Amino acid sequence: MTIAPEDLPKRQLGATDMMITRAGFGAWAVGGGGWAAGWGAQDDSDSIAAIRRAVDAGINWIDTASVYGLGHSEEVVGRAIAGMAPSQRPFVFTKCGMVWNDDDPMETPKRVGNPQSLRAQTDASLKRLGVEAIDLMQIHWPSNDVPLAEYWGAMCELKAEGKVRAIGLSNHGIDQLEEAEAIGHVDTLQPPFSAIRRDTAAELLPWARANGTGVICYSPMQAGLLTGRFSRERAAALPDDDWRKNNGNFNGEALEANLALAEALKPVAERHGVSQAAIAIAWVLAWPGLTGAIVGARKPEQIDGWIAAASLELDDDDLDAIAAAIEKTGAGSGPARP
Repeated sequence: MTIAPEDLPKRQLGATDMMITRAGFGAWAVGGGGWAAGWGAQDDSDSIAAIRRAVDAGINWIDTASVYGLGHSEEVVGRAIAGMAPSQRPFVFTKCGMVWNDDDPMETPKRVGNPQSLRAQTDASLKRLGVEAIDLMQIHWPSNDVPLAEYWGAMCELKAEGKVRAIGLSNHGIDQLEEAEAIGHVDTLQPPFSAIRRDTAAELLPWARANGTGVICYSPMQAGLLTGRFSRERAAALPDDDWRKNNGNFNGEALEANLALAEALKPVAERHGVSQAAIAIAWVLAWPGLTGAIVGARKPEQIDGWIAAASLELDDDDLDAIAAAIEKTGAGSGPARP
């Protein structure tokens, strides 16, 4: 069944006035390689074509970050959305709080939450993206230079001034969320979440539901492992400037368990007539409290592989089968079923 763009289901993002599609375009990989957490070389024309394919298919939000490609991902997103009519332009979500060394791109960026720095970072993101206001600005990681109250207070000020429409936290835990919420409402949370990395379901999703906080998760396909197209050979051949090269999930026994789980998604995918990638995304979207999933793509044809997840609902038989596969393979950690 073909879904018309306007028919993609949407969910309210927390208590904001934004209604977003269940899947959004993730622009981490389009930042390219040559930096500490890069994905290897990337053709900008492919990136722009992929973003536009997603928007044409009905996806109405993009998630990026200032640090992706050390500013380059935001620039590419800005080029992709330039000239789009306001009614067609997707929401743009980005992140701040990571500062890099221009003289050494491979140096790990520092977590900087100093209010003056956050303002400068926000202004730089606005310029790279070419927008008058950022729809959602998130703190990428807990800061190492100032207390949470200081950097979250600065975020609340940016929202009050209208430079950003909504503010959120990425990679923060329960205690940090509680502290921030006491200062100003946490509009959104962005944690990692997949059928491999499931711990978000234990505490974070229930907290978000109770507090009216939208949740957009990243890596629902676990950086490609759950697409059905990954293999031991592909893992071994990853270039040195691809962050996955030395990640535990892509090596040893963990890799074997993860690939076995990906294979177990195939019968569920065949029942629905979709890809294994779409099943992996639909699985995270089945959890109460999750608003949307960030899904990356480096080429336009990759959109076609997962777009079905934006409207796919898994049933109890599907969820039971996936839970059984999680238990059998021993892949990852965390609750196995909504």
